Amino acid sequence: MNSAAQFDILPDRAETQRGLIAVAMSGGVDSSTVAALLQLQGRAVVGLTMQLWNQRRLPELQGAGPAQHRCCSLEDVYDAKSVAQHLNFPHYVVNFEEQFEARVVRPFVDHYLAGRTPIACTNCNTDVKFEPLLRMARQIGAEGLATGHYARIRRNDETSRWELLRARDDSKDQSYFLWGLTQEQLSRSEFPLGELTKEEVRALARRVNLPVAEKPESMELCFVPSGSYVQFIQAYSRERGISLQDGGGEIVNENNEVVGRHNGVHNFTMRTVRASRLTRRSAPSLPAKPLFSTTVIAFLAAAGFSSPGAHPLNHQ
Repeated sequence: MNSAAQFDILPDRAETQRGLIAVAMSGGVDSSTVAALLQLQGRAVVGLTMQLWNQRRLPELQGAGPAQHRCCSLEDVYDAKSVAQHLNFPHYVVNFEEQFEARVVRPFVDHYLAGRTPIACTNCNTDVKFEPLLRMARQIGAEGLATGHYARIRRNDETSRWELLRARDDSKDQSYFLWGLTQEQLSRSEFPLGELTKEEVRALARRVNLPVAEKPESMELCFVPSGSYVQFIQAYSRERGISLQDGGGEIVNENNEVVGRHNGVHNFTMRTVRASRLTRRSAPSLPAKPLFSTTVIAFLAAAGFSSPGAHPLNHQ
């Protein structure tokens, strides 16, 4: 019986065990350190890891070189299990691949093809992770759910509402990924790293000899092995039987003058520059387009930013 099926047969809510906390474990140093920190505080821990994406899909995107580190790979699942064994607490892996694809991957691709720029990690937290993990926490009798996010939660007694705050380490703040959490979800969630810096987290991981203490940070989306959104969108669309061959169109400036052509609106995002196909010396900034159109509107910057990939807003 797989782990997901085990949770399916559990009652909706078990008797709460005082001090028991469920930890969402990605296999990285942050969530692993959360588990260690809670244990040091004398709390009983249960680890929950979500299997979200089949890393063997779209093999044409698997490069010959070393893979870029990203979260939620099979290696990360094993790392989470290793940490749980090291700290001696129960650990469960639950399969959420179907939900993840339906609520994160497919909308991610569809939004790009419609000219929008989605934030997949926000959708994942809001639509996939928190509610199921909180439900599982209730099912095993945990008081709440702790994660490795760099953010803080505070109860405002004047408004009787829970507030989501920036992390103390502004360079690692992840509160913007969590904006969609509800009051009920915030009331049952904990972010123990919100008051710590990344250096302090690493130091604690080393002090308790975590197997992942030196593990590098994940930098890419878990379902984009090559790091290229465009390549993933093209490969995923082919798998779904969707042709992007007719997705090209014109690039026009703010005066509706044609200044070039593109080979698909999914190649563009807001605040991205694609100047390689333009013959003018000025480079386009903030490419945008009306939804469901193949025309990209490029707001041209002043001369001097003609290098492909240059971004005028970064030079103010």
